[in-house]
Amino acid sequence: MGCGASSQKDAVGGPRRRPGSVGDVVVFLPGLRVPRSIDLAQALGGRLDSSIVERLSALRARVVEMARQESAAALKPRRKTAAARHGSSTASLLQALEDYLPVLLGLVKEGSTLRHTVQFTWTNQEDNAAEETTMADAWYEVLSVLHLMAMVCLLQANTLLLPRSYGDGYAPRVSEESRRATVDVFLKAAGYLDCAIRHVIPQIPPELRRQLPVDLVEGNLKAISLQALGQGVDMQLGLAIDSPKATLAVKRRLACEMVKYWQQVQENIPDLPGSDGWGKKHRLFVKWKYVEAKAAAYYFHGLILDEGNTEKSHGMAIAALQASEEFLKESKRISEAFHATPPTSRSPTPFGTAKYMFDKIPKDASSKVRINQDLYTQEKVIGTPPPLPDFALALTPEDYDLPPLDPLWNKEDRRQ
Repeated sequence: MGCGASSQKDAVGGPRRRPGSVGDVVVFLPGLRVPRSIDLAQALGGRLDSSIVERLSALRARVVEMARQESAAALKPRRKTAAARHGSSTASLLQALEDYLPVLLGLVKEGSTLRHTVQFTWTNQEDNAAEETTMADAWYEVLSVLHLMAMVCLLQANTLLLPRSYGDGYAPRVSEESRRATVDVFLKAAGYLDCAIRHVIPQIPPELRRQLPVDLVEGNLKAISLQALGQGVDMQLGLAIDSPKATLAVKRRLACEMVKYWQQVQENIPDLPGSDGWGKKHRLFVKWKYVEAKAAAYYFHGLILDEGNTEKSHGMAIAALQASEEFLKESKRISEAFHATPPTSRSPTPFGTAKYMFDKIPKDASSKVRINQDLYTQEKVIGTPPPLPDFALALTPEDYDLPPLDPLWNKEDRRQ
């Protein structure tokens, strides 16, 4: 049976480095967990064909080195001009992880006696109590790999959503193409985490699950998967706002779905350390996006209610639009608190849904109140906004299953 251990060292043997600033943040992720170097030849030598040991060692060493470099880059403020280069490096790390996984899975294949042979160590980010976690269970390594694959996708999404210059004389912007591409990246990240929840967590014994760092507990995996879906809907809503063909009903449905995703994130997120660091920043990000989603949902709901012909519908429209304005103000306050919380970050120029709301909500809320001034005076006792309509959630994680074993393992089967 595998056992777990925690310590206070990072991937290079010293205290875990806390970044002072992480630059522009559109998509939140709590840094990258990084694997520590281990001697697989010593652990597996004589118990496994040398060609597999060499392949496994080479692939893992590649992941270790690339993850270290990417983690260091992810924790540094970057200039927007570095976005393309960073996108290339994250793609290379993701490919390295995808190459490693089919070979790694041989250690946990049915009938294998090697599952608990190697002590795997990874640094943590959100777990203040355990800066690194070691477990003698190859399923822990598989879980850590899938988690890192999802985090790399979120890094890619953040890079895609940073404004960039296109040399056409216009100010830097986030293109429609980039926003569409991030929807697929978000679904991919959610798919990796969904696979981890469905196929890997159940393989780890309950007593060992209790020793997992907070980064890898099931609630956190579920929350980050839902976060990815919620931000995917945010991109869809921004594209709908820009489309002259999208109706108010479509925009309201997307905004209401976004509220439900972020509500579910709040319900699933574990009890993260709230005093400082990534845990506090993570909670603030979720709260910010949940409130921002409610601002959008109540805004579009209010516009549709205002299309009604009754005093009641106009009164409900005013209540909804005023709620939207208050949620928008609150989201701005929480956003500022999020960016000010160490490691500090910056908010790039608003685009998509956020830009539209900052432009439209204050104007529309005040104009509707003026138009319906008499009704508003009579109905100001209505302090609570009307309930939002309930829509089924449309976005789901991309289907992802653990890959088949690397053909190298066929040689080991013949040897046995």
